Amino acid sequence: QVQLVESGGGLVQPGGSLRLSCAASRHDLTVYSMSWYRQAAGKQRELVAAIVAGGTIRYGDSVKGRFSISRERGKNTVNLQMNSLKPEDTAVYYCKAMVPGYREVWGQGTVVTVSS
Repeated sequence: QVQLVESGGGLVQPGGSLRLSCAASRHDLTVYSMSWYRQAAGKQRELVAAIVAGGTIRYGDSVKGRFSISRERGKNTVNLQMNSLKPEDTAVYYCKAMVPGYREVWGQGTVVTVSS
């Protein structure tokens, strides 16, 4: 069984930055893609950013130009650099990985709060 562990969440002022990290508990496992989702209170979970095996990156419309996703495949790690944070970015951020067997593995989430 593989687990994903997110870190880097916390409280930040508007306009500030945070870097989230997600690491798989196993390094001998092929991970086909990794992505970040978020879910704000009372809202549906939405895609923030994704990166696939070929390096193709996709961002959610609300974070384009502010967030950047990167992956270190040898360590099955994905990072999310978040800049120019806004109060509406407040949410629980979840890491997702695609693993052998066409299965999705989700992390437990890390809380990001953007507030003065």
